[in-house]
Amino acid sequence: MINAVGNPQSLLLLGGTSEIALATAERYATRRPLRVVLAARPSQRLDAAAARLDRVGATVMTLPFDAAAVGSHAETIEKAFADGDIDVTLVAFGLLGDQEKAWTDHRSAVELAQVNYVGAVSVGVLLATALRRQGHGALVALSSAAAERPRRANFCYGSTKAGLDAFYTGLTEALRPSGIKVCVIRPGFVHTKMTAGLKPPPLSVTPQQVAEVIVDAVARGREQAWAPGPMRFVMSALRHLPRPLFRRLPL
Repeated sequence: MINAVGNPQSLLLLGGTSEIALATAERYATRRPLRVVLAARPSQRLDAAAARLDRVGATVMTLPFDAAAVGSHAETIEKAFADGDIDVTLVAFGLLGDQEKAWTDHRSAVELAQVNYVGAVSVGVLLATALRRQGHGALVALSSAAAERPRRANFCYGSTKAGLDAFYTGLTEALRPSGIKVCVIRPGFVHTKMTAGLKPPPLSVTPQQVAEVIVDAVARGREQAWAPGPMRFVMSALRHLPRPLFRRLPL
């Protein structure tokens, strides 16, 4: 169970090699003994992620998970919950992709949508069922500031995150009567391996900073959170900007 100050005993990371997910697990592991289930494609990266959490004292189990293989998701979620209740589940997988290729290459566009949106909806439905069955828990989904108003430079990626965001925002309301907490996290630019080589804009953050936002949001029972906080006001202004002005911005 999550204790009085918001720290869980168990954590499921879907996208178990995600730098944000691992930073979140490390944050929790410094506060309380923690059991972590890492779900990701079997690889040296997954082995390294498990070793990283083992070094901070977490008890780690790994599961094979492919976000695009939705037919296997039910089995993965069932195995994740087989050893006991899961207090916090984190949906942290996703593709950034080549944005110019994504809108001109059919396979790239479909893969982006399949992983970022279809995969996220698939596990969201299964996690909602599992959490309702155990009667408690929190579900955290990593969205993006790009979901607020996709730009010319990232509209394929942004559209998939907008779909994810809408689904988990709705799931927040659907699960409210059962007491299950859902939180949508909207980071801006995050310094990770996925964004290496890209020019960081103002208000960029590290995985550790996003992890702190996640931990705080779960503790406070918040339904939405931005990383960093001021990004909320920036995106609110951009969302209401008339299109002729928006398209002139160097975004």
